Order: sequence, then C-alpha cells, then structure tokens
Amino acid sequence: MTRRDELAAGLAETRERIARACGQADRDPDEVTLIVITKTYPATDVALLAELGVTDVGENRHPEAGRKLAELADLGVTDPPRMHFVGGLQSNKAGAVSRYADVIHSVDRSRLVDGLSRGAIAAGRTLGCLVQVDFDTTDPGRAGAVPADVDEVAAQVAAAEGLRLDGVMTVAPLGADPAPVFAQLVQMSQRLRSAHPEATVVSAGMSGDLEDAVKAGATHVRVGRSVLGERGSTR
Repeated sequence: MTRRDELAAGLAETRERIARACGQADRDPDEVTLIVITKTYPATDVALLAELGVTDVGENRHPEAGRKLAELADLGVTDPPRMHFVGGLQSNKAGAVSRYADVIHSVDRSRLVDGLSRGAIAAGRTLGCLVQVDFDTTDPGRAGAVPADVDEVAAQVAAAEGLRLDGVMTVAPLGADPAPVFAQLVQMSQRLRSAHPEATVVSAGMSGDLEDAVKAGATHVRVGRSVLGERGSTR
C-alpha cells in the first residue's frame, strides 16, 4: 500500500465517522469541515492530502508551519489547503504567524490580538481568528480564555484592524467527558453571535471525540491520527 493509499483510507474512514455522527444528530455532513492536523508530518503528506481533496490542514508550531507551506510550493502544489494554526501561540511570534496562517484557533488574550493585528496589517491581509476557550477549572495553566473573558477577547478581535472574528474553539479537558464541554462551547457560540453574527465557527473535536463534537453542533473538527496514522508507522 502506498502512502497515498494509506491517507485515502484514513480520510474515507474519518469522513464516514463524521457522516454517521451527522446522521445521528440530524445534520448535513456538508455542515462540518474536516481540518487534518499535519503537525510533525512531512509536506509530502500535505501535498498528497491536497490531491485527495483536503481543503484545510492544521499546524501548531512556528516556524515549522511556515516552512511546510514553502515546501508545498517547491513540490508543485499551486492551490495549497487553508492553513489553520491550532497551537498555543507566544505573543512574540504572533506577527510572523499572521503572515502565512489563514485562521488562528488559539486567540486567548489581548496581547496576542495586538500582535496578530500588527502582523496582518504589515502583510496586507485579513486573518481569521477563533477565541480559544478553556473550560478546565482544575488546570489554570492550560491555554485558552476562561469563559468569563471570552466576550472581551472576542470584542477586541472584532475591533482589530486586519483580523476577522470567526468564532470559538476548545479542547476538551484530559479525562473529562467531552460531550458537556462541547455543548457549553456551542451555547457560548450562540450567545456570541448575538453581538457578532459573523462568528459562526465552532471548532471542537479531535480523533478520539469527534462524534461528540459533531453531535453537539461543531462546524469544524480537528483530526490528525485517524487520517495520518501514528507518527513513524503505517496504518
């Protein structure tokens, strides 16, 4: 089996999982965008995914993400997938990431908003942003804005030049039941849209809990292992 065959099989299986979850929730699978998380995997995998129709990929490290996009050009990929930056982002790297990422999933504080805005303005582009929400009250060191701060961060993003408020994102706390966490995120999204109607994205769910996310109402799921296999091994 070639690497392309492996990726095609992983994609088919993952898309079928999404379709089944949508059927159980009476949703249209077209409502759910699959973001394939390609962190630590080579640009050649991203190029194959693009051939297979993947429109969105995710990375979590700078400058690896930027280098991978440059490698895609060298591989002859003329229409690369949208690049979602999904990892925690240091303020001093925000400007650099805003020059190549299409959407940032991890906006959680004012200082980050300022850096992303300056970078987007300098690059002459508009950058989509999601407010990352942390529902884990037991681990204050996790990335994400606490629920009480989400409205403020969202308003800052919406007002910042060069940025576009697209919605909200979360990662379910380790060991917790993800279903109620994702339900809270969807409720937060609904409330946020009363002030920001354009902020329709709900990014939630990974390889192990994408069904819970889809059933709750997620519009985007972030899946790596189920598509790409374990790093350094075949499916």
